[in-house]
Amino acid sequence: MNYFELFAIPIQLQVDSQALRSTFMQLSRRYHPDFFTNETPEAQEEALEKSALVNKAWKVFQHREETIAYVLQLKGLLADNEKYQLDPVFLMEMMEINEAISEQDEEQQSTLKDRLQALEAQIYAPVGDIIAQYQDGQTSEADLLKVKEYYFQKKYLERIRGSLFS
Repeated sequence: MNYFELFAIPIQLQVDSQALRSTFMQLSRRYHPDFFTNETPEAQEEALEKSALVNKAWKVFQHREETIAYVLQLKGLLADNEKYQLDPVFLMEMMEINEAISEQDEEQQSTLKDRLQALEAQIYAPVGDIIAQYQDGQTSEADLLKVKEYYFQKKYLERIRGSLFS
């Protein structure tokens, strides 16, 4: 059972976690291991597994990028620890930003933040509609591969953003 089936929602690239909050609470109560203490060991084990699955799903649904990665994995387009080859133009820009970070002062930090924010908007623009309007079985693999490119670029940006603020 995948996370979407567990929560009884269609597969989607972005979920409204606020709308799922009540479903999460219901599932958490239904499968909470404390309610199975008088059941068979098999029933207790199943409740424990379902409870863990509910919590994992909830954690994924809280973050758009994690939800995107999960859907890409479901579709067989993303492997664990995949070494994805990013676009060389994107990588050159990342090198420039990394160099600027190493040479930054406080005044430049604000400029770098703005540059990263603009770059994030730039990489999201081509996939924003795909993510918002995704329909399982109807969105093409080519579109999902664009989302995959976005996913890896966004991860790279987040690493750089982390180094900027550390």
